[in-house]
Amino acid sequence: MRIVFMGTPAFAVPTLESLVRSDHEVVAVVTQPDRPAGRGRRVTAPPIKEVALNHGLPLLQPEDLKDERFIAELKSFGADLAVVVAFSILPAAVLDIPRLGCINLHPSLLPLYRGAAPVNWAIINGETETGVTIIKLTTGVDAGAILSQERVPILEDDDAVSLGNMLSVLGASHILRVVDEAEKTGVLEGSPQDESRVTRAPKLKKEDGRIDWSRPTESLVCLVRGTVPWPGAATETKKGPLRLLQVEPLWPEAAAQIAEPERMEPGTVALILKSHGFAVRTGDGFLLVLKAQPADKSPMSGIDMINGHYVREGDRLVALS
Repeated sequence: MRIVFMGTPAFAVPTLESLVRSDHEVVAVVTQPDRPAGRGRRVTAPPIKEVALNHGLPLLQPEDLKDERFIAELKSFGADLAVVVAFSILPAAVLDIPRLGCINLHPSLLPLYRGAAPVNWAIINGETETGVTIIKLTTGVDAGAILSQERVPILEDDDAVSLGNMLSVLGASHILRVVDEAEKTGVLEGSPQDESRVTRAPKLKKEDGRIDWSRPTESLVCLVRGTVPWPGAATETKKGPLRLLQVEPLWPEAAAQIAEPERMEPGTVALILKSHGFAVRTGDGFLLVLKAQPADKSPMSGIDMINGHYVREGDRLVALS
């Protein structure tokens, strides 16, 4: 089968690699233009571009998916199918080009978590399972018929990076099975999504990582795990902003050492544990900070933060302004 692949970030790489290794023919790759990235705003190629060049695949990087020259060039490849992973919303003029249409890998159990950041929001919201869904694309956002779906548990030590990496590999295998089946049957048949169960996963904003210390401990643990690597769960100390990188609920034996916890304001550094880190009062308990990153500094352990006098017992951490 002749396939056009469309994708941009590292999440899309396992799918493209699996298609290249398969018996199908990747006739072209479409990705975003090179963009400034990082602190230095250096122009950087998307990960998918590098894979395409390594395999000598024809590469298109349109600024506008509705551009007539791009559409004409895309038509010239005579694709049977387009496989889309973490790319852009496709206009109808593009959706109609492949003979069998376009399929998309989405890292959630659609119709749950439609949108740009399903992995992050599933963790932030404390979900215990997620999965991958392959759909036939329509002009609606993540709204097409479901062709394949698999559930997986979200483990306690998963963060957005580790979970995203696992789902990208799992999704690649599902894409390949759908493509193989489409080649055999000549059609893409799926089940409509239940619109009554739709939830949203919008693109993360910087303010989504701001810590409200009045929230429950488990909610804050999920926030830290779900905002890795960006925007990060952040709070304000006397020495400036602080991103929390690794946290866990304080165990009961240690919490028992804290006198009159009910009188502490949320955000108060309640206990220094020199062999672990520091504990902060939350809305219903205490959060142990094991690793964090002060502004313009490298990540450091909670122990190093204590030794460097970034925090002291009795300090109050507050929401970023």
